[in-house]
Amino acid sequence: MVDLKFNKEGLIPVIAQDYRTGEVRMFAWANEEAVKKTLETGYAHYYSRSRGELWKKGETSGELQRVVEVRVDCDEDTLIYVVEQEKNRACHTGERNCFFRNVSGSKVEKLLPFEVLPRLQEVISQRLKEKPEGSYTVKLAEEGFDRVLQKFGEEAVETLIALKNQEKKDILYETADMLYMLTLALTLSGIDVKEVMEELGGRFR
Repeated sequence: MVDLKFNKEGLIPVIAQDYRTGEVRMFAWANEEAVKKTLETGYAHYYSRSRGELWKKGETSGELQRVVEVRVDCDEDTLIYVVEQEKNRACHTGERNCFFRNVSGSKVEKLLPFEVLPRLQEVISQRLKEKPEGSYTVKLAEEGFDRVLQKFGEEAVETLIALKNQEKKDILYETADMLYMLTLALTLSGIDVKEVMEELGGRFR
């Protein structure tokens, strides 16, 4: 194990990053005991400077963070907990992460590119569960899986045509439509987007 560099208070900064979406969920501090507890239990532990005590994320709220991996920076004085946020809300305000505002104080609505597909799948899953009136996703799903596959095939062909014609605007538009249909088909098949990315990631050498 690397020789972690704790500060003079015996603490080290920890960033919690979501394994599935890549988003930064929160920032906190950990002491040596918290890091050991995290490694031993597989769940994120931190140190509260205000309370002066060790705490397990989500122990009272249920918002547990299952730790997939702990990474250390090049100076060995900062950690990343790569986590799966079990109830999808990391912030005490009820937001999914603690960095939901910009410096002007406005709520951030735009997703970062690497978040888009997993967040799209979250929305699709929510639509299929709640079945809101007028939802295109629900309409397609209720028409049957073959209909979803048909729509995916249509969008794939339209993407091929756009690529053949080399019109960037059309390529972007049609590819986005195709990815939506593919994500819907994967969701109906019980496959998480992260599983596809894990398969693709495993091919890197």
